[in-house]
Amino acid sequence: MKIGFCMLLWTTNVTGKHRRLLQDIKSTGYDGVEIPIFEGTPDDYARLGDMLDRIGLERTAVSAMGDPSMNLISADSATRKKGIAYMKWAIDCAAALGAKRLSGPMHSTLGAFTGVGPTPVEKKHSVASQRAIGDHAGKRDVTIGLEALNRFECYLLNTMADLSEHIDAIDRPHIKAMYDTFHANIEEQDPIAAYTDHVRNICHIHISENDRGVPGRGNIPWKKTFAAIKKSGYDDWLTIEAFGRGLKDLAAATKVWRDFAESPEAVYRDGFTHIKDHWKKASRA
Repeated sequence: MKIGFCMLLWTTNVTGKHRRLLQDIKSTGYDGVEIPIFEGTPDDYARLGDMLDRIGLERTAVSAMGDPSMNLISADSATRKKGIAYMKWAIDCAAALGAKRLSGPMHSTLGAFTGVGPTPVEKKHSVASQRAIGDHAGKRDVTIGLEALNRFECYLLNTMADLSEHIDAIDRPHIKAMYDTFHANIEEQDPIAAYTDHVRNICHIHISENDRGVPGRGNIPWKKTFAAIKKSGYDDWLTIEAFGRGLKDLAAATKVWRDFAESPEAVYRDGFTHIKDHWKKASRA
C-alpha cells in the first residue's frame, strides 16, 4: 500500500515554487503525490518528474474536463474528437511525469447537465471515446481511473455499479475505475459494498472525508472502509483528496464555500496519521 496526497488542495499547476511544500509532504511520510494535469507540455511534466525524483516522491496524476467544447459524450463528432485529443495530451503529460495512473471524472464535462439522465446514445459515444483513449493510454503505459461523481457534479456516471458496468462495456485494459469515499458517501446505499462488489475494476482509491476536509474528522465509516480495502487484497495507492478555498475556480466547481480545516498542514499531517493507523488496525483484524 502507498499513501499519496492530491496537490489540488493548493494548485492546478505544480511547479518548482512548490518544492518546499513537496519536501514537507515527503518528510511527513508520504510515498507520493497526485499531480494535477490541466496545462503545460510533456516537457514541463518531465522536468517536474525530475524534481519529484530528487525529493524522493512517487507520483500519480489527476485531471478533469470542464470545457463543453470537448465533451466526450457530445452528439457532435468534432466535439468528441477534441475531447479525445485533450485526453491524449493529458496521457502524454502523465507519461512524461512518470505517472502510471491518471484518474478523475474524464468521461464527460464536469458540471454540465441536460436535465435528464444519460441516454443510450451518450453511453455509446462514451464507449467509443474511451476505447480510443484507452488504446493511446496502452501505448504510453498509463492506466486511466475513471471516477463516478455525485449527481450534483455530473450525470453520466454516479454509482460504482454504473461505472463498473461501463468499464466492462469499454473493454480496454488501460481504462479502469477509481473509488472515491466522498462520492460513495453521497450516492451509494452501501458505500462498502459499492467498493467490494466492483473491486475487480478498481485501480485507484481517493480517501476523502464527507466534507472534503481532514480524513477522520467526519462521518465516513473509516473502520469498515479500510477493513474492506485490506480484505480485498488491494495494495496500491490510497490518495487523500481534500479541497479548500485557495483556488477560486476549483472551489466553485467543487462547491467549497468555507474552510474545512485550520490549515493545509493539518489536512496532510493528520490525514497521513489517519491512514497509517487505520491500515495497521485493518491488518490486525
